[in-house]
Amino acid sequence: MPKATSQTFTTRPHNAAVRPGQLKKNGESSTGSSGSGARNHLFDTERFGQHILTNPAVAQGIVDKANLKPTDVVLEVGPGTGNLTVRILQASRKVVAVEMDPRMAAEVQKRVLGKPEQKKLEIILGDFVKADLPYFDVCISNTPYQISSPLVFKLLSHRPVIRTAVLMFQREFALRLVATPGSKMWCRLAANVQLYAKVEHIMKVGKGNFRPPPQVESSVVRLSPRDPPPQIRFEEFDGLNRIIFSRMNKHVRACFGAKGVKEMLEKNYRTWCAENGKIIEDDFDIKEKVEQILVDSTFADSRAAKMDVNDLLKLLAAFNVEGM
Repeated sequence: MPKATSQTFTTRPHNAAVRPGQLKKNGESSTGSSGSGARNHLFDTERFGQHILTNPAVAQGIVDKANLKPTDVVLEVGPGTGNLTVRILQASRKVVAVEMDPRMAAEVQKRVLGKPEQKKLEIILGDFVKADLPYFDVCISNTPYQISSPLVFKLLSHRPVIRTAVLMFQREFALRLVATPGSKMWCRLAANVQLYAKVEHIMKVGKGNFRPPPQVESSVVRLSPRDPPPQIRFEEFDGLNRIIFSRMNKHVRACFGAKGVKEMLEKNYRTWCAENGKIIEDDFDIKEKVEQILVDSTFADSRAAKMDVNDLLKLLAAFNVEGM
């Protein structure tokens, strides 16, 4: 999984402008302790797909599920107004918060201004997907829905391998992450993620726990990356899954007979042969070769809908042995 990079910026304290009528009641104070009922700014959250978590019990539950150590450096993605941040700061050595909205970044800074936690907080202002990330042990995120998949794979590709991540997602996305072979939710996403991590569903979170309320229910999952990670080229594993999960209820041999697949495999095979000095016979037929690999591997009549990660790895290995 290639590493995304871009320049990021550390914020400096500044005052955020507030439009008339923008002040609303919120579940937690933006500047004081949780549950105080103090007034808080509701920012233009729709622009960044953010929904501020306001239930203090849910926020504390998320932090508790991360099993933080006093020595941990925690990455928080999308801190919003800091309702999670202040709790993470109390349980860790340092928090690095990545936030796109300068006004929310300023709000988080105001929450800790003049307090001991101020020295423990670093804010990176910018796009998480493009950011160069520093070292961290744990990630906690109330994830903007539009970056759910990029966030997961960026965390799994981060080195050194992190210990764990506790992440809030749209319910359907979360259920796909934890899906098992044979279930309705089993899919390419689940297979790709479970290759690199153990995934657990740990909490359901209703719409009413956010401001503004999202249109869908949410769930919290915990990712525990495998360390060391499997020595597999992700591009190849995902490439295989693209083929067989596109028609996941069909036999695997039917998936490899889909339009364009044969031509793509033959092109790749001929390139591999040229690079490795292997001569291709004049009567070479890619369709026959693929069929032979599928039969020999015993997966020709299998269906992706019921194949687990180990099955997928065995099938990939069968193709790799033949230079495909």
